[in-house]
Amino acid sequence: MKTIYFVTNNMGKVREAKALLEKLGIDAQQLAYEYPELQSDDLEEIAKYGAKHAAMHLKKPVIVEDAGLFISALNGFPGPYSSFTFKRIGNEGILKLMRDVKDRKAQFRSVVGYCAPGKETITFSGAVEGEISHEPRGRSGFGYDPIFLYGDRTFAQMSTEKKNEVSHRCIALRRFAEWLQKNNE
Repeated sequence: MKTIYFVTNNMGKVREAKALLEKLGIDAQQLAYEYPELQSDDLEEIAKYGAKHAAMHLKKPVIVEDAGLFISALNGFPGPYSSFTFKRIGNEGILKLMRDVKDRKAQFRSVVGYCAPGKETITFSGAVEGEISHEPRGRSGFGYDPIFLYGDRTFAQMSTEKKNEVSHRCIALRRFAEWLQKNNE
């Protein structure tokens, strides 16, 4: 089994990545390292920078993942600022912003950046379409999962296994795993 180091402090991301990658023959080990996060409107740019910085500092092949919730009626907000926004206003704040909004379309996007020391970062993207619910539903998952509707259920109403079949993060991680296996990194 190949080992990859997932640089994140978000244990929800670690749980999801481990569950998915283990099935693909990859052991994801979490490394808690606070790399400086690039401020950008582009998730790919943020992931590239984070992976390169972490690989150089830790001297190990690493992945980082940056994700965002992009709400159509809010012109893509909170987007790459999703983590900051969640810490400040949470799901209730997003629901207040969406109170009388009819267009509830949203997209979760994820970019996984992989970098080995001395090499350039390679990125893998995933996205899933959904809607913002009118109230939080479910107890699984983390972050915006209780307000992101995929079909008739929120991500927080799904098991990790079910969410890993359809989520933006699983799409990006699967693409990374396929690349890793083909390129025998």
